[in-house]
Amino acid sequence: MQQAAHAETPAVARDAGAFRDRIGEIGTAAALVEDRQVLRVALGAFGLQDDLANRYFIRKILEEGTARPDALANRLTDKRYAEFSKAFGFGDPGGAATGSPGFADRIVARYERQSFEVAVGTHDESMRLALYAERELAAVAASSGSPRTKWFRVMGTPPLRSVIETALGLPSSFGQQDLDRQLEVFRSRTERMVGAPDIEVFADPKAREALTRRFLLQSELATTEAAGPAAVALTLLKGGAGPPPLRA
Repeated sequence: MQQAAHAETPAVARDAGAFRDRIGEIGTAAALVEDRQVLRVALGAFGLQDDLANRYFIRKILEEGTARPDALANRLTDKRYAEFSKAFGFGDPGGAATGSPGFADRIVARYERQSFEVAVGTHDESMRLALYAERELAAVAASSGSPRTKWFRVMGTPPLRSVIETALGLPSSFGQQDLDRQLEVFRSRTERMVGAPDIEVFADPKAREALTRRFLLQSELATTEAAGPAAVALTLLKGGAGPPPLRA
């Protein structure tokens, strides 16, 4: 209900309408980055709205596509860029997807969800991340690929990685470890938390809820910890502490 109301706000509705009206006529990356309003929706749909001013970078991401292993989007740690480039198709063998049936509606639906989460984040950043993780983990769990590939996709998506690291009580220095070691720790501690080690477990809403609840609790504890023991104790009494944080 709140998301539907947000989609009807003037700014969101205006941008969504412009995207629907004009995207079918945009057949190149150059044309897309020149239309700021349409680009805002395109980037926002993939959580990349902060790159709105980086037109040369975004054009290069789109023009190189994702078919070649050495394409820029494939070389970036953040896998959202590859997903964005692949969705629009400008640099891939099949060509631009912007005129295909249902394309505009799919991108607008993503944009409306993402912009709602951003709006929530202006009041509660942790809740925004929890909403994002709830949606994206389900999508990754249902996608094709090996369990290892899915884990690396999650590890390469900063918002998802942040949620899982926080929920598992991993330190900020954890990302400096060898990737295979990181994967081993993620899998073993996820199994301890939800009963299975691979991303497929998050196809189950109960597993996603367990993760996001743990994330929100850990985030609240981190926020209140600086206020002293009394504030932490009050937080635990209010929300129920659950098991102690996992340590690296």
